Amino acid sequence: MRRGDAAQWARLRLENESWLAPWEPSVGVSWSARHTPAAYRAMRRASSRRARLGMSLPFALRYEGRLAGQVTVDNIVRGAMRSGHLGYWVDRGVAGRGVASLAVALVCDHAFGPVGLHRLQADIRPENRPSRRLVERLGFRQEGLFRDYLDIDGAWRDHLGYALLAGEQPGGALARWRSRTPS
Repeated sequence: MRRGDAAQWARLRLENESWLAPWEPSVGVSWSARHTPAAYRAMRRASSRRARLGMSLPFALRYEGRLAGQVTVDNIVRGAMRSGHLGYWVDRGVAGRGVASLAVALVCDHAFGPVGLHRLQADIRPENRPSRRLVERLGFRQEGLFRDYLDIDGAWRDHLGYALLAGEQPGGALARWRSRTPS
């Protein structure tokens, strides 16, 4: 994430409210108040601090030179677990083009390669079919249902837990993405 992305991020998030809000954590302020350039700068500072501590891997998703989303591995745990939680969002205008799948595949390979993680988990609301299809196409396996797991969009919501292990993708997630993408 770049300092100069603040205005573009705010505009993009505001334009995508109806697309993104059903999947976003509940907070006590309006969508517009939490998606200002100042909110971006605060989020970027916090994200950068967590990245320096090895607790997060935040990435901007860019398409044709412009900001189009974000992929983050957060809540990274080291030691015997070596895992993290995967999260992502994409601009509705580029959804369905494989952009998010490609970005997630690249982040998975980075997390399993240079970062040395063993497991990535993605927790997805059952009704979010596009997101479920994305992780399934990359080889994530559904491991269970977490009831009333996260406070999302104003209520406690069930989530399906998906996971991918480092050794499950010979050649990596990018190779799997390429094998499933029409030429």
